[in-house]
Amino acid sequence: MTHAVDLPGWAHTYSGKVRDLYVPDGSAAGRALVEAHGDVVLVVASDRVSAYDHVLSPGIPDKGVVLTQLSLWWFEQLADLVPNHVVSTDVPQAVAGRAMVCRRLEMFPVECVVRGYLTGSGLVEYRANGQVTGIALPAGLVDGSRLPEPIFTPATKAELGEHDENVPFETVAAQIGEDAATTLRELTLAVYARAEGIARERGVILADTKLEFGTDPTTGAVTLGDEVLTPDSSRFWPADEWEPGRAQPSFDKQFVRDWLTSPASGWDRAADTPPPALPDEVVERTRERYLEAFERLTGRRLAL
Repeated sequence: MTHAVDLPGWAHTYSGKVRDLYVPDGSAAGRALVEAHGDVVLVVASDRVSAYDHVLSPGIPDKGVVLTQLSLWWFEQLADLVPNHVVSTDVPQAVAGRAMVCRRLEMFPVECVVRGYLTGSGLVEYRANGQVTGIALPAGLVDGSRLPEPIFTPATKAELGEHDENVPFETVAAQIGEDAATTLRELTLAVYARAEGIARERGVILADTKLEFGTDPTTGAVTLGDEVLTPDSSRFWPADEWEPGRAQPSFDKQFVRDWLTSPASGWDRAADTPPPALPDEVVERTRERYLEAFERLTGRRLAL
């Protein structure tokens, strides 16, 4: 499934790079949803795949099911640490397995990023000035180095097609208040600590992850929203292949990124032209990687 579809009782309101959002419509079925659950949205994870700020074609079959089912599994593992926005998984058959009925939250305009290892944009910052979002790090670190302790490196949320911008904690505090920023930092680090330990027991390194939080308008509680600890929002590496000093193999769309930047794709990224269609082999290998991430982390096969 790569496009939004008509769903009984629900009206489509938004499509992002991967997710489609719906709200209860004005029909009897929609009114029944509101009576049963209150102010909710239906979050549907499609099979769309994006890289370098482009949505690619074709999608990755079953990717949306992996994202949703892995998020639900992690929400269970984290339930005693922080409430989450999931209300029900009783959804229309057309999106079964890939959708969640979720409480509408007042979202904080912050990407809550935590890093336990140095790579990606954090590595770029470190190489430039020895810091990541103003946090000084020891000298001599390389791509894939484990940090002395996990660090909270927030980012501002960007519009669709734009890049998130890494910012210091002080910038977040000025935007949403010191108390709220401190709460987000503490919750983000606690979620990472729990998830990193669970993943490590399964032979998987959680290098970093991005979380989103909002306030529940009914309870006032800071609540975990969106997806959580999936290959789209996190870097998972096989522990037995970890080797600092190089790019690490990962459980995500690595095959997609590698192919797009290879001569085989013929794509000139600098020209900002639409990328070419993905070859069948890249699609299948990426699908296998997502499924492997689910199975290694949860210890069970995904029912498709």
